[in-house]
Amino acid sequence: MLNQTPVQVAWVTRDLDATEQTLSALLGAKKWVRMPGVHFGPDSCTYRGRPADFTADISLSYAGDMQLELIAPVGGANVYADFLATSGPGLHHICMAAADEAAFDTALHDACAGGASVVMQGVLPGGMRFAYVSAAGAGVPFIEIAYIPPDIQAVFDHIKNEQK
Repeated sequence: MLNQTPVQVAWVTRDLDATEQTLSALLGAKKWVRMPGVHFGPDSCTYRGRPADFTADISLSYAGDMQLELIAPVGGANVYADFLATSGPGLHHICMAAADEAAFDTALHDACAGGASVVMQGVLPGGMRFAYVSAAGAGVPFIEIAYIPPDIQAVFDHIKNEQK
């Protein structure tokens, strides 16, 4: 499995404005970048082993080097909407970044070998791969494993630099 500091902490919310304001006050995030209507389609995403088709509004910021992600599900079955239905808004996952696609595959394999199951996975435009693994019985609801290609990392770096 990956041996590193998490690169992201993520919350699921019904109200991006309220969560942005609160986390700005508590963690010092200065600027949020919104991505409304992000579509996760059945050709590039699965949820609980089946093709997924859902939309979410996403907002990103940084507290120091830690990326903060807010996710507000809009429609369709997904890990975020289910979380809101069972737990309400709140802290959802941390993300660990793999150095390359081979390391992503290894981390995912190791997570499953260690008792976690893949709840949702996919590929975003630009080639970013992600997988949510869970071992809820062991008290680990969700960890996201991601491969972030250089072009997407450059966008994240720009968002982080906007905080200065």
